Amino acid sequence: MEALRQIPPVNDVLRSAELAEFRAILAQPFAAEILASVLAETRRELSESKAPASRLELTATIAAEVAHRLRESLEPSLRRVINASGVVLHTNLGRAPLPEGAIEQLRQVSVGYSNLEFDVEKGKRGRRDVHIGRILRQLLGCEAAIVVNNNAAAVLLVLNTLGEGGEVIGSRGEQIEIGDSFRIPEIMARSGARLREVGTTNRTRIKDYEKAINDGTRLLLRVHPSNFRMVGFTERPSLEELVELGKRRNIPIFEDLGSGCIADLQALGIADEPVATDSIRAGVDVISFSGDKLLGGPQAGIIAGKKLYVEKIRQNPLFRALRVDKLAISVLEFVLRAYLSGKMEQIPVWRMLHANAGELKARAESFARRVGQNAKLIELKSLVGGGSAPETYVPSWGVALIFPGFSDVELERCLRGSHPPVIVRLEEGRVILDFRTIFPNEEEDLFTNIREIAG
Repeated sequence: MEALRQIPPVNDVLRSAELAEFRAILAQPFAAEILASVLAETRRELSESKAPASRLELTATIAAEVAHRLRESLEPSLRRVINASGVVLHTNLGRAPLPEGAIEQLRQVSVGYSNLEFDVEKGKRGRRDVHIGRILRQLLGCEAAIVVNNNAAAVLLVLNTLGEGGEVIGSRGEQIEIGDSFRIPEIMARSGARLREVGTTNRTRIKDYEKAINDGTRLLLRVHPSNFRMVGFTERPSLEELVELGKRRNIPIFEDLGSGCIADLQALGIADEPVATDSIRAGVDVISFSGDKLLGGPQAGIIAGKKLYVEKIRQNPLFRALRVDKLAISVLEFVLRAYLSGKMEQIPVWRMLHANAGELKARAESFARRVGQNAKLIELKSLVGGGSAPETYVPSWGVALIFPGFSDVELERCLRGSHPPVIVRLEEGRVILDFRTIFPNEEEDLFTNIREIAG
């Protein structure tokens, strides 16, 4: 009881020098909650203590702990990490890193006002679609294009606009699930359209689609299985067959391309990712794909195709709820213009995927020498990731770390807890740093973190 009597009044804690920098926020609920928590912990500790501190000492100790927790709570939750995992499009790490030039353009249009929905030439209200729509028409060769906040939203919007109240015919083998339990049949139900599955899990023919067409058919759906591959005794109609059937029966074709490949990646061994321009040339009425995967831009869902259908989709009231803001438009425009002008090297994802294995080896070898005997140069295989090009690995080089006194799990935890956090992968009891996904300007931070852990 004597120890508990030394607990200072709340006002003494609030007036202490340790909390001077937080005076303006001490009345906020979260600050009061932190103070109450620290006081409760102090009471528990004092009830078990045999040598109580003085009230002055307790005041300083409590205030210092409150200040520490306030600083922690005010730190940004979203922060930079070093991706040493070798997964280029790491969904959990924000997928595509954005070009520095795009960030500069973003700064210019966001620190002040912009012509987001204003036609400067005509001096009247404009449409935000024009900034991206024009360049997508040039890049894809389509009649019209709009952008929403991700490809899941794009799929929902297309299905709701073109399929609501009717049937959408899709192959049973394409009713996939992507990240976070997002399933095509479930999004179909939310859209107000009825799914009509045809074929079997592994084989679907064009005649299966044709037999299923009836007076209630609104749309023919084709979905690219971007996060898995089915091999062996399989079959699916060609794009040309579906387009021909759609034209003959006057039913639009919608193709969900998923990852958003707009450039041929066969040189990297990525042969199964459909290219958006090929679908447009084949006559598909509407396509959709992601902006933050193989395209290398911000999170976005791109809808492109025939003007008749894209305009219908744009007029759907859901479009306003799902549209993107000026930040995404600015960054996406920069990325698309890089493709249009042939300057793909400005896009980090493009540079990573095309990085020369010899250059990666030289960087990794130099880094291993700096670290010393606890680092070993190793040959690796990087993963594209992001639900793109499954089973496709890109040759790479990296460093394996083995520190005496640290298990691989302990070392991984230490690196993850460093500043900035380093995300690695574990293989055969070793911590692996894959240099394909480590930016050259991150190497010094990475080396410093390793040196601090090694002591």
